[in-house]
Amino acid sequence: MFNVDASSSTPIYQQIVDNVKESILKGLIEPGEKLPSVRELAKILTLNPNTIQKAYQELERQKVIVTLRGKGTYVSSDYKPRRDEYKLMEVKELFKKGIIEAHYMGFKEKDILNIIEELFKELEGVDEND
Repeated sequence: MFNVDASSSTPIYQQIVDNVKESILKGLIEPGEKLPSVRELAKILTLNPNTIQKAYQELERQKVIVTLRGKGTYVSSDYKPRRDEYKLMEVKELFKKGIIEAHYMGFKEKDILNIIEELFKELEGVDEND
């Protein structure tokens, strides 16, 4: 279901947050779909339940998921993307670092834009061979 890399510099809870968002974007998890409980997901991923709880709290804060007491945790069916200026600054910084790396690898602007287009197609589930 979700991939977690313990050797990554990205905190594990953030990897889970990112995995859930990516799965929703790719249509692997649908709006209104029930997610595993904190204990279930902790067992599946062999992680501390507190880590899963932290990820779910962050997803809830961002209104990506909703927890209904006694019923479970679900992907929000009325999620509306919203601009978060702090998050936007983080994203810009990540893009900047990626562009600098790509530049030093010899990529030109057109190459980088092609990579971005490929990533969008991947997230949207578009097969380039169609």
